Order: sequence, then structure tokens, then C-alpha cells
Amino acid sequence: MQPFEMVMNPKQVFLSVLIFGVAGLLLFMYLQVWIEEQHTGRVEKSREQKVTSGWGPMKYLQPVPRIMSTEKIQEHITNQNPKFHMPEDVREKKENLLLNSERSTRVLTKTSYSQGGDQALSKSTGSPTEKWRIEKHQGAKTVFNKFSNMHWPVDIHPLNKSLVKDNKWKKTDEIQEKRRSFLQEFCKKYGGVSHHQSHLFHTVSRIYVEDKHKILYCEVPKAGCSNWKRILMVLNGLASSAYNISHDAVHYGKHLKKLDSFDLKGIYTRLNTYTKAVFVRDPMERLVSAFRDKFEHPNSYYHPVFGKAIIKKYRPNACEEALINGSGVRFKEFIHYLLDSHRPVGMDIHWEKVSKLCYPCLINYDFVGKFETLEEDANYFLQMIGAPKELKFPNFKDRHSSDERTNAQVVRQYLKDLTRTERQLIYDFYYLDYLMFNYTTPFL
Repeated sequence: MQPFEMVMNPKQVFLSVLIFGVAGLLLFMYLQVWIEEQHTGRVEKSREQKVTSGWGPMKYLQPVPRIMSTEKIQEHITNQNPKFHMPEDVREKKENLLLNSERSTRVLTKTSYSQGGDQALSKSTGSPTEKWRIEKHQGAKTVFNKFSNMHWPVDIHPLNKSLVKDNKWKKTDEIQEKRRSFLQEFCKKYGGVSHHQSHLFHTVSRIYVEDKHKILYCEVPKAGCSNWKRILMVLNGLASSAYNISHDAVHYGKHLKKLDSFDLKGIYTRLNTYTKAVFVRDPMERLVSAFRDKFEHPNSYYHPVFGKAIIKKYRPNACEEALINGSGVRFKEFIHYLLDSHRPVGMDIHWEKVSKLCYPCLINYDFVGKFETLEEDANYFLQMIGAPKELKFPNFKDRHSSDERTNAQVVRQYLKDLTRTERQLIYDFYYLDYLMFNYTTPFL
């Protein structure tokens, strides 16, 4: 055969390329489907292993035993997985979205380093961005190692009551000592907290600092936190009266310092030398109060962010207007969101557990106040730390002053629309808060 006879004509070339192209496309599609099936299978297997091992996410609306064993309670406390929470306004929302990048030096744990983090970094390309990431990773590792070697105080120390001159505080003081002792004994019995699993900077991220009177106050939303911030601002010399400070100045003014803004030495020194206070509230009351505040009044953040997601997932045949503006969330829908292990939007500090906001079995609080006796507890605390005599805890309602305060009777009105299972699940969700702070089990 002559050479020129072996040359294919253009039509044959085109057909050959077309056939090979189609065959290649079909092969690619088959491989893509196969890879996705393999990946899905691994994910499902992993989920099954988590569920069967007992530490996977709670199935949606599946009751859990009310009476937990000592081991289960200890596991709940020890394995608390700190997560950053949704903030109150849009500006804090932006800050929250940057936490994974800007605060990565604060939240890396020992576990992350044992899972090949260093090996992954060693494959970097050497670009400025990669060098910055390596430095950030190494900085986080140094911070973690220093924190791991710290010895946090085990026992609560006696309160300095030398400034308390009035005998009228005797009963309040006795109640306070009982609360402190109860919490300490609970944590000793069930805690077994592993400091190595804790993210230091996150653990103290809800704690406000007042250096002049050496106070650390852990913020628990819907438990008098707005007025407590007003008090801290007055003690700091930022205002002459707690009654002259607006809601926006309290929450958005950024006048107060948080403990996570200090370096490691500053944090540790203050934790060991300052008077640490936390004020809590009956979990059911706090939950209903948060719902009323955020969903029953116009709100430019909670309606579009939480409301829209909740209505979309939990309201069949929702009207277009509700899906667009997110207004009109019903309490039952809100509870479905709260109990769903696959929430369409993350948790929020206003209904997060106190055990995950203030870590009372890791940080030994010197003073445990309760919303139910807020004014009495707060004014006793102010006298104890040497606050000006004229400074009293404000008793006004921060917002929606015309609304009835959330109390046990109001809570019952909201709970009556829920099934017994749903009420039981709410209690299970806040189980640790009920136990730690000795709140009475609600009638379910």
C-alpha cells in the first residue's frame, strides 16, 4: 500500500474524533456517578457509626431518657463542643461570619493537630497566603500548648465580704453559699472536664471585664444581661447612671471589654484573681422570653435570618409573604427548629444553654445569681465588690416595656400548644442547666 493511501480523509477523521469524544464523555459521567455513590456510602456509614456509638446527633423529636446515668451526665459536660453563636445584630453577624478565619488561632484544639494538620501545611506552595496560614497555625499551636499546661483553680475561694456592713443580707448570703456549693459539688461529681478539649478563647468569649472593681461577668441573654452591662458601664466610668444608657449603647456600643480580647496571661490572671459572676434563669422561662422578644415584635435581624428559614422548613404551604419577610413564626415552629439536629440555621446565644455559654464546670464562678431574685442578688453583689453606695441595680424592662414579663403563668400558655413529647424534649435539651443550677423540674 502506498503512503498516500494510508491517509484518512477529513470525514473519517471527524467521525473518529466524534466517536472517541462521546465515549470519553460517557466514561466521565459514569465515573462521576460512581464516585458520588462511594462518597455518599461513606457518609451514611459514618453517621450510622455515630448513632450506634451513642454520640451522634439526636434524632428529630425523638425522646431521650429523663433520668441520665452519672456517666451520661459526665459525657454531656466533658464533651461539650463549643461553637460560635449567632449574634444579636447584623454587625455582630458579620463578625460571626469571620470567626473561622480571623479567630482560627483561638479555636484550634489538640485534636486538630493529631489529624494531620501539620502534614497538610507542609505541602504549601510557599505563596504569601500559605505562609500567613502557616504562621497562624503555629501561633494557635503555641497558644494551645500554653493553655494545656495551665492549672485552673479547682475549688471556689471564700468571697470577700468585708465591705458588706448591713445585716439585711444575711439570708441572701446563705442562699448564695448554698448555690455555690451545690454547683461545685455537681461539677465534682459529674464534671471530669478535660481542659485539653476546651477552646480557651471561646470558653471566655461571653465574659465581660471590669478592671477597676475586678469583676468578670458572664453574659446570659434573657437573664438581666442588658441591665448588668449598664452597671458595668457605670462602674467603668462610662456613664453616671444606669438609667441614662440606651439599649443600642448597651449592645452595639462596644464600650465594654471581653475577656477574650486579652492575651493568655491577661486571661489567666483575671480568672484567678477577679470575682467571677454568672446570673441564670429558669430555662423554660428564658426560652419563652427569647421567643417573645425576637419573633413577636418587628426585628430586622431575627425575622429575615431565623424566621424565613424556620417558616420555610416547618410550615407546610407557607404563604409567599411569610417566606419573604420571615415574620409570624409560631412557637411550635420555633420549638421544632430548636429540637432539630439538622437546623436550617445555627443556634443563637439567646436560647443556647448556659452550660455552653459560661462553662460553669470549667470556670469556678464565685457568685451565682438568679433572675428570680435578680435585684436582691445584684445589689448584694454590688455591695460586696465595693460599688458606690448610690448605685443600685435598675429594675426597668429593657425593651417592650408594655408587655407582661415572662413568668411561670406566661410560660404555661405557650407550652399548652405543644405535645407532651415536645415539652419533654425541651426539658431534655436544657437538662444540664436544670441540674447545675438546681431548678425544679417543670410539670410536663
